Amino acid sequence: MNPQNILIIGGGASGIVAAIIAKRAKASVTILERNPRIGKKILATGNGRCNFTNIFATNQDYNHPEFALKALETFGPHETIHFFEELGITPKTEELGKTFPLSEQASSMVDVLLYELDKQNVIVRTDSYVQKIVKTNDGFTAYLPGNSTLKADKVILCTGGKAMPKSGSDGSGFVLAKQLGHHITPIFPALVKLKLNCPYLKQLDGVKIPGTVELIHNGEVLQVEKGDILFTSYGISGPTILQLSRKANQLLLQHEEITLKVILVDSLSKEQVKRRFDLALDKPIDFSLVGLINKRLISAILKEAGVTKQNSLVSDVDKNQVMRIVDLLFDWRFTVNGSKSFEDAQVTAGGIDILEINKNTMESTLIPGLYFAGEIIDIDGLCGGFNLQWAWSSGYLAGKNASIRGSYDSNH
Repeated sequence: MNPQNILIIGGGASGIVAAIIAKRAKASVTILERNPRIGKKILATGNGRCNFTNIFATNQDYNHPEFALKALETFGPHETIHFFEELGITPKTEELGKTFPLSEQASSMVDVLLYELDKQNVIVRTDSYVQKIVKTNDGFTAYLPGNSTLKADKVILCTGGKAMPKSGSDGSGFVLAKQLGHHITPIFPALVKLKLNCPYLKQLDGVKIPGTVELIHNGEVLQVEKGDILFTSYGISGPTILQLSRKANQLLLQHEEITLKVILVDSLSKEQVKRRFDLALDKPIDFSLVGLINKRLISAILKEAGVTKQNSLVSDVDKNQVMRIVDLLFDWRFTVNGSKSFEDAQVTAGGIDILEINKNTMESTLIPGLYFAGEIIDIDGLCGGFNLQWAWSSGYLAGKNASIRGSYDSNH
């Protein structure tokens, strides 16, 4: 019986793992990658350190938990760490379960994957841009520039989404999927910095503080994140904001109004802060905040509270304005009016409709023999190793199942 001949479109995280798993199962495997080299996006993850999994990752950390369940159960964080340990990666787990190679180099991850592909004799064709995939009676034909074609029994489509287009993820995979009859859910940037409507952004640019952020819609708190907050010339960033950004962008896409509530002081009570002013009646109001919050925030807070003369003594400032300052330290509201683009996003939200994919195999329910893996599917997770984990998990499932003879095979 001849082995399955599999074409993998896209040499990113999910495509590489799919190739290794399929090849280990005795399939004949070719990766087609549009870039001059494979694994380009892996090099950029975790600020070049490659946060390759999160030991606490479960299906509940993704937008469609039921769909993600089988892949995460089959090849979850434990299996991922073991897989990479066998390839030579010693893991190092940090706070909140984030796991990196001990070398702290994303290039280590790519190096061991390339070594394994070579060892398994996987054919890797770089600078190979697939323009069209056609389903035929006996499999698939991939069309490349210059009328070049490649035939295969099975195809695994894992071209990524639209995030970080300079890595090659420009959404072209969605076009290929559409040509084959698949539907794409609305696409938008996730794990991305948010833009704010705020007059103080220029003076706050670069201020980084620990704090708490709440995402509010129609008076309801949708999500709360605690950690670093970074103000920028266009809005707000930091790990807290990236975690909130998916829900924020989803609502913005629906033309909904959303607000961020920033809590600058979350370790004291309002009474403790008010007492601070009571004890500083002979100090200038701006100086009374020194040592409590970042100095560069002081002027903006006072302006927001309506204090025009910022060196007025506390005793001379209207009591209502003092109370307004206290309130702002615990509840400073900003209107979100957009986000940075896919260029700055870590991941794509939206993608191939999960209703058209078998969650147990990653095979298309519309086209037998066509499989999907990674970010091209409408699955995205939290920041902190969750999205790379999805790439490995879905890539494993696709590679394992594509290597099995079946579907439309005449001798099935």
